[in-house]
Amino acid sequence: MLKDFKTFITRGNVVDLAVGIVIGVAFGAIVNSFVKDIIMPPIGLALGNVDFTNLFVVLKEGAVAGPYASLAASQEAGAVSINYGVFVNTIINFIILAAVVFFFIVRPIAKMHERQKAKEAAPAPNTKECPYCFTSISINATRCPNCTSELKP
Repeated sequence: MLKDFKTFITRGNVVDLAVGIVIGVAFGAIVNSFVKDIIMPPIGLALGNVDFTNLFVVLKEGAVAGPYASLAASQEAGAVSINYGVFVNTIINFIILAAVVFFFIVRPIAKMHERQKAKEAAPAPNTKECPYCFTSISINATRCPNCTSELKP
């Protein structure tokens, strides 16, 4: 039983999947930082110093009555809130991650597959057309078998 488990774990697909997940998690952290630290500050500044992480609606006040200066303060007070600013950040993270995956992984791989199919689909021609009678003849022919014209190599 352990031998079968070892065989399963050391298969190429399982190892590739594990590596992909680890790299995906690391890449997700990079995208989160990019959105939080680089993208959102200028957007918030352009919209009048809005910090998207602190956009929330209080449904029920906590032990300490509101209004709350930040999302952290409302959560610390135990308030129940809808945190739509965090949701906006998550949507932006997703859009950036999807764009990066599409433009840097999906499209290049698709173009590579197209080139490979084009090479496979286009076999070398083994016939040519006679310039005098326009019939299809062998590419190695020096004289057309139909009109008997001499063909230049």
